[in-house]
Order: sequence, then structure tokens, then C-alpha cells
Amino acid sequence: MASETPSVESTLKQAAAYFRDKFGKDPNLAACAPGRVNLIGEHTDYNEGFVFPMALPMVTVVVGGKNDVGKCRVLTKAEGVDAPHFIEFPPHSETTPLSPGTPKWANYFKGVIANFPGTVPAFDAVIVSTVPVGGGVSSSAALEVATFTFLQQLCPDDGQNVKTMQKVLACQKAEHDFANVPCGIMDQYISTMGKASHALLIDCRSFEGRLVPMTDPEVVVLVTNSNVKHELNGSEYPTRRRQCETASKIMGKKSLREAADLTPDQLADFKDEVDAETFRRIRHVITEIQRTEEAAGVLENGDYKKFGQLMVASHNSLRDDYEVSCSEVDQLVEAAMEVEGVFGSRMTGGGFGGCTVTLLKRDAVGNCILNMKNRYTGTATFYVCPASDGARPLQI
Repeated sequence: MASETPSVESTLKQAAAYFRDKFGKDPNLAACAPGRVNLIGEHTDYNEGFVFPMALPMVTVVVGGKNDVGKCRVLTKAEGVDAPHFIEFPPHSETTPLSPGTPKWANYFKGVIANFPGTVPAFDAVIVSTVPVGGGVSSSAALEVATFTFLQQLCPDDGQNVKTMQKVLACQKAEHDFANVPCGIMDQYISTMGKASHALLIDCRSFEGRLVPMTDPEVVVLVTNSNVKHELNGSEYPTRRRQCETASKIMGKKSLREAADLTPDQLADFKDEVDAETFRRIRHVITEIQRTEEAAGVLENGDYKKFGQLMVASHNSLRDDYEVSCSEVDQLVEAAMEVEGVFGSRMTGGGFGGCTVTLLKRDAVGNCILNMKNRYTGTATFYVCPASDGARPLQI
């Protein structure tokens, strides 16, 4: 039924074994960072809105240590990434600056090194991840934040003075500059600051966060991977971001967050000032910001029925107004909502495939998975996910 997520401890042992096989020695440093699932608040972060993610038990682990060969040598054992899986490059410096290229997975890793506030020496490293690649649960941020946390151990004189938001922003910049994905702040933020048994309401304008407990043992989160993969550095994601920026200027706002207090009638006043597609994009962002702020409050009060209704409204808006869902993901959401004990379900992540997130009673999990399997034309993977801790160094 639901897949078991390997423990951090077992993933660390696996990474250490790969390191010994590759480099003939033991690693002496290790760090991990989780993927995330966004409960509600999609495509709002780069509009300075609210998002409401939680950190997942799936993590990326980086192990390694300094070497004396004058090169950085990195092996990834993450599934689903492009080849080659082993790379070598000189340490980043003014004379030998790192730059993006191929393989694509290495751009996230090298981008963090280039944005680390210190001098990174030559080192060896192995990456192992249990975060599904291309699943919309932010395998990229997990790699970035795990890499930064590893570098903090590798370069303690520089790393110990790094403030948390400095770390988050450096990892975001790595994705902008090296992976060419103009992402918002959510993924790196929650991967860095997640806390077990809590979701985190993030204000992407002020960068403030509010922890919301998720401690009811009878209510769980089911993450379903459609196994339809997407790449956010295609044209769709940047196009939507540009549409939002253009709309903000037309509305005389710094961002669409500043229009989030508009009523439906006030929003309709702008309908003649933009094309129909852009208006739908505006409507999604504004209503999603409103839904997300409300959702944190109703979850805090244990009103799972209302929270589920907001999740479904979010999915419908992402499907119809923002047009980032797909038929496979729609099938999974519809199948989940047919089951008694399910409060709500929606697509999560950037879209065009990836995962759904479902809030439901624990005793409904079996029936929900069965119905989704029967109704889905593809092959999905299911995970029951507790809210988990963010990035941290690991003892090795």
C-alpha cells in the first residue's frame, strides 16, 4: 500500500558505504535536508504571498570531507538525475569561478558552493536522496540546503556565522543563477526551518514564519506521486511569473500580494485592462493568498472539514485559472475525494505532474490508496508523511 520512507540513519549509512567504495576512506562530515509538501498556497511565494508547507521525512544526505588532490569530487546516487553521476571540478575562486553546465543536477550543488560566504577547499562528497526527483516535493531545495549545511561543517569558521535567512537566500540564488529557475523562497525556507509535527505558514514578503501544530494522531497527510515528471526551467514557470509581474505593474502594485485584499467585485474591475489569460492568473494568485492565510487558522483550530474545502478550491483554481495541473494529477485528486474520511486533496508543487497532497483520517488511508490505484491510469507511489524536521548536521 503506502511505501516506507527509509530512515535518515539508514540513508546516512548507505551514503557512507558509497563514499568508502568510491574514495577508499571514511567520510567525516555529514548533513541532511528534507523535501517538502505544500499543504496550500501554490505559486504565491514569488508574488510575496503566503505559503503553508511542511517538511517531509524524505531527505537528501551529503557526506564527505576535505581531500588533498586539489579538486572537488562529487558522486550522486540520487535516482532520476541526468548523467554523468560523478563530477570533478576545481574549487571555486575568482580565477576559477564555477559556472552552470551539464549535468543538470550538479548545477544545484555548484551553485550553492558559488554562493557560500567563504572559501570552500577541495573535498570529496557523496549524495544520497530519498526525495523523489521531479515529483514536485522540492528535491532541488533539499539538495541545495543539504549542500549548504555540509559546507557549514566543512568550513566551520565561515559557516558558523551564517544567519538562517542568509542561508535560505543563498540557496535560492543558487537555483536562480545556476539552474535558471526563478523560484520563490518557500522551498529553501521550509527545508531549512521545518519542525517535526508542525506546518509552517510563511509570509514571503516579510520572511516571517508561524509554526502551526499538526499533532492529531487520527489525521494524516498522504503524498501521492503521479510519477509524471516535470522540469520547471521550461517556459511555463517563467511565463507565469512574468504574467504576474506584468499584472502587478498594470494594477499599480509592487506585487500581487498588495492586491490580495480585493473583493471579487473589485478584482473584476481589472478584467478589461488585461487579456483573459492574465486575468485568470491574477485571480488565482489573489484568491490563493486569501485561502492560504485562512487555512492556517482553520487547521490550528482543528477544522479539518473547512481546511479540506480550501484545498479543493486551491486545486480547482490551479487547474482552471493558473492551468498548471494535468489530467493524471486531476485523476488522483478526484479519486481521493470520492473516499469517505478524506477532508481534501490537491496538486502540490509547481505543476505539470508531480504529487498530490491529501488530508484524511488515518483509518481512511487504505481505502483512499485503493481507490486512487483503481481509478488512476498510471502507476502512482504513496507515502504517509508526518511533518518533519528541517536541515541539520549529522553525526557520522
